[in-house]
Amino acid sequence: MSKKIGFVGLGTMGLPMAVNLNKAGFEVIGYDAFEGSREKAKAAGVKVAATLKEVAEQADDAIVSMVRDYAQNVEIILGEGGLLSANPKGLTIIVMSTLDPDSMNELGQQVEAAADVKLIAAAVSGGATGAQAGTLSIMASGPQDRVDAARPYFDAVGSNTFYYGAKPGNSQAAKLVNNLVLGIIMNGVAEGLKFGAHYNLPQDELLNLFKVSTGDSWVARNWDSVSKWTEDTALAVLLKDLKAAQLKGLEHGITMPFNALSSTLLFDSWGQKPKAK
Repeated sequence: MSKKIGFVGLGTMGLPMAVNLNKAGFEVIGYDAFEGSREKAKAAGVKVAATLKEVAEQADDAIVSMVRDYAQNVEIILGEGGLLSANPKGLTIIVMSTLDPDSMNELGQQVEAAADVKLIAAAVSGGATGAQAGTLSIMASGPQDRVDAARPYFDAVGSNTFYYGAKPGNSQAAKLVNNLVLGIIMNGVAEGLKFGAHYNLPQDELLNLFKVSTGDSWVARNWDSVSKWTEDTALAVLLKDLKAAQLKGLEHGITMPFNALSSTLLFDSWGQKPKAK
């Protein structure tokens, strides 16, 4: 008999992940606050519950949260009519959202103090394309026995899982590290191509050079798509993570001048401006 796994957050990332869990043989009970997302999930073959409480009542092993931020996680887990309103026993709540490390640790403490459940974190990298292909990289942390038990779920949605220790926030720290490095490399590739353009060097040939030499990187190999990132989508998400890393660096006395410069130059390097708040 297949395990029943809840899945909250059926958006651009969450829906293909839920579909891949279904394909792997798990019975997914999905939920999203938006009717349009629920209808898309139903059309994709995902069973959709009417309420968060129903998700927790029907799941028999774990519930994945793929909502946007800390506030939404607090609302769907601890809020009125949230997952814990069903008084679940022994479930693992897997938060795959991107939060800052300290907020994730705080969320874990709140959740485990409120109910007989365990919380693990599993931040992801790979974007919508990776979610659709089931090739996400997963950065997991939390009690090792719970992380190990969740690996079949991770294998259904990703191709690589890494374990970063017992604290849930460690998963988020690893995600910020990855995106910090990504932002620096993006600026480096953009700057190199700008310098080459001054000398009328063919951009394609420079990218081909990078791919077979010391200038190689994921950014260079995926420049066709990365160069099209906009302030409405991936650039905004990346900048959020760069800012979060910088704030945590300042808070904990970690000097990160390259990240500071990278986050300042990111939109300029892409010829765009962040939306005014």
